[in-house]
Amino acid sequence: MNLQKSAFDKIEKIKTELEHLGLNTTGIEEKQYNFEFSVSSAQDKLKIQVYFGKKGIKTIIQGNKDSLLYNEVHPFLFDQELFELSNKNIDEPDEYIGSDESGKGDVFGPLVIGAFYVDRNIKTALIKLGVRDSKELTENQINEIAQNLKKNFPNDYEIVAINPEKYNELYKKFKNLNSIMTWAHSKAINNLLHRKECTEVISDKFSNKALNIDLNINSKKVNVLQIPKAEKYSGVAAASIMARHVFNNWFLKQKSHSIYLPKGASEEVNNFLKNNRFDKNSIELNKIAKLHFKNIKRL
Repeated sequence: MNLQKSAFDKIEKIKTELEHLGLNTTGIEEKQYNFEFSVSSAQDKLKIQVYFGKKGIKTIIQGNKDSLLYNEVHPFLFDQELFELSNKNIDEPDEYIGSDESGKGDVFGPLVIGAFYVDRNIKTALIKLGVRDSKELTENQINEIAQNLKKNFPNDYEIVAINPEKYNELYKKFKNLNSIMTWAHSKAINNLLHRKECTEVISDKFSNKALNIDLNINSKKVNVLQIPKAEKYSGVAAASIMARHVFNNWFLKQKSHSIYLPKGASEEVNNFLKNNRFDKNSIELNKIAKLHFKNIKRL
């Protein structure tokens, strides 16, 4: 395949992905040394160019770097390229289950754990769908990718979502967050192992405590790898996206009831709690917040 054809295939893929994000695009134009098209939102407009020449293929974005559109499109294009390059150098098992969580550092909302099964074919598909660490994606990107994952791999993932009220019950029982995380990660992985005879598990490391993998599910020994920044593995990245998607949807549901809650545990959360005069012992707060956070205890 010559460079010109490769450049066209690349810009065609970029155009399709940006359209999936709900952005408007023009047709692809062929110039002497590049292909290009324009992408626009309600407020902004950018030009995407893919050059081909002696130095290979190069992607360029022209437009206002301070615009909201630029700051959405730039990481989507270039972080994905970095993920694909780094992923090629990762020695991933041919078949494994990855797990990750969302919501552990947020006062409001659930704790959500995702587990995702990956084999060689699924890994290739995940990269094409734009799967990478959910922290590098916008909410729109997470929603788009999660919808594709649910559609294409309905039996290859498992979600354990712990709403705040249940979370507060578990915290009284386990006494700390890491114990809840160990229980929830183990539950999601075990549930998926019932459907997938898999011998490898990779999880983002959150404590020194081992996961509780049920050895009675199948006769094969399961090797568990718990490492920091495990989102570099495609299965863990997919799990992080599914978990974040469920987490974000919880907040959207609250908004549909005219309840607008801040994420995280920052000063914004403190001001919200203060302005709304919450009682830390109220039934209402128990249903929307993790009560062991210092933000709540200071009320």
